[in-house]
Amino acid sequence: MKNSPKLLIILLIFVLYSCQQSGNVHSQTKKTNQNMNTETATIGGGCFWCTEAIYLQLKGVVSVQSGYSGGETPNPTYREVCSGETGHAEVIQIVFDSTVIKFEEILEIFFATHDPTTLNRQGADVGTQYRSVVFYHNENQKQKTEKMIQQLNEKKMYPTSVVTEISPYNVFYKAEDYHQNYYNQNPNQPYCSMAITPKIEKFKKKFKEKLK
Repeated sequence: MKNSPKLLIILLIFVLYSCQQSGNVHSQTKKTNQNMNTETATIGGGCFWCTEAIYLQLKGVVSVQSGYSGGETPNPTYREVCSGETGHAEVIQIVFDSTVIKFEEILEIFFATHDPTTLNRQGADVGTQYRSVVFYHNENQKQKTEKMIQQLNEKKMYPTSVVTEISPYNVFYKAEDYHQNYYNQNPNQPYCSMAITPKIEKFKKKFKEKLK
């Protein structure tokens, strides 16, 4: 009983210290969010399992979602998109902090990690749903995409010309939940281990300074 006041004082100090620390963390988080300048990019370069896995590893990328854009059918299912009849492409929508990674870097990685010269095809994946496409969200993104494609063609970075579609962004339909973060959750799935893993390894070697 003699120690009760002392214990109360110690507990009070502990509570006050904890509240202060919590406030500091909240303040730091709020400050970080205020300093973040987020932009959105919507791109398609074949199977979205692969492109999603690549961009999730980049510094400055806040979130990546797999989905569908560029078609006529509202709220399409994966089966409908795979039929090639909806007009949609498999895409990823990237939210990124432009103070850390620029849209030009998003494009650089995009063109380096898929074949932008094959029309409606990426490897064994064939169909309009696998087309190479950039859905620009503003005039600035459009101009930067056009400029980069022009430079790639002028420098003859590929045996044939880039056929990447450049279209205005309209709507993004998020794919079914099981498609989200698919590669990281299913690395041993045959398609992942045979098609995606080798591409991821090449990507990591080339862009290691940009990885989280």
